[in-house]
Amino acid sequence: MKLFLREQKTLILVYLTQLAVITLVYRLDGGSAVSVSLYADILSTCLLIAYLGFRYISNRTFYERMTARPSTLDETGGPSQDTPLAESLRGLLTHQFRLYKNDLHSYRHKLEEHIHFINQWVHGMKTPLSVIHLIIQDKDGPPFTAIGDELDRLKKGLETVLYTARLDTFEHDFYVERLELQTVLRRITSEQKRLFIRSRVYPSIMVEDNIVVTSDEKWLSFVLTQIITNAVRYTVKEGAVIHLTGYILNNRVVLDIRDEGVGIPPGDLPRVFDPYFTGVNGRNFQESTGMGLYLVKQICTKLGHEVSINSEVGKGSTVRIVF
Repeated sequence: MKLFLREQKTLILVYLTQLAVITLVYRLDGGSAVSVSLYADILSTCLLIAYLGFRYISNRTFYERMTARPSTLDETGGPSQDTPLAESLRGLLTHQFRLYKNDLHSYRHKLEEHIHFINQWVHGMKTPLSVIHLIIQDKDGPPFTAIGDELDRLKKGLETVLYTARLDTFEHDFYVERLELQTVLRRITSEQKRLFIRSRVYPSIMVEDNIVVTSDEKWLSFVLTQIITNAVRYTVKEGAVIHLTGYILNNRVVLDIRDEGVGIPPGDLPRVFDPYFTGVNGRNFQESTGMGLYLVKQICTKLGHEVSINSEVGKGSTVRIVF
């Protein structure tokens, strides 16, 4: 009703002006016909009310459709209407929605093709990396050690690209199972031994016996690898220790990964899980991309795990995962 009155505001103003002019004409005529002018005003007002009532009743569904907000995109067109104006609006909205769905389908198809290409490309790049690794694994000397380190960086970069591309299709690519936390941690630290040796940093695993978590091993391994890589990267002191501690707290499994690194400034801490945010440390350590902790947060959320981080500048950081 409010929308209808706003639309007819100009007509009502014109009518009131016309009414004032007619009354003035009667008054200028000598003022002897007050009852006649009043009768004319009342008659004219009744005709206006009748006209407005007819307009509102005939187009009520149109105004109701204009003020209602659809809860889903499928309701954009709304139900079938009785009047030509309302039916034309419904047809317009339905046609626009059909065009939108076609465009959306086209973009989604292009995105799926792009993700498929990235997956194929990453898997294609893994093969030559594996071959190079096999060629140099029995070689000794600084050049081959440097090649091995760069291969590790390439492998981690490809894994980041692959998991970033798969994040939107997470629901189609995970398998939940019960995992022994200590076994998972030992396997991951063993895979990262070259990183620990190169940085002269050592892992310390302290997990209570028989702790089992429910998660996806592949996605969880990627999360833990990202956290451990960050912990080692931002630890500049030789001989430092990365502490991986698993325990039960309030009937839930908790994993703390604590480093002895440079720590995170308080101003950067609330934004560490934002995409592409590198902060102060990212400017000092050039390998930072700002995507590692973002992926950690997104994957943990999808897996149903809670992740948080505490840090103190100069003393290190602790990433906590609650299963």
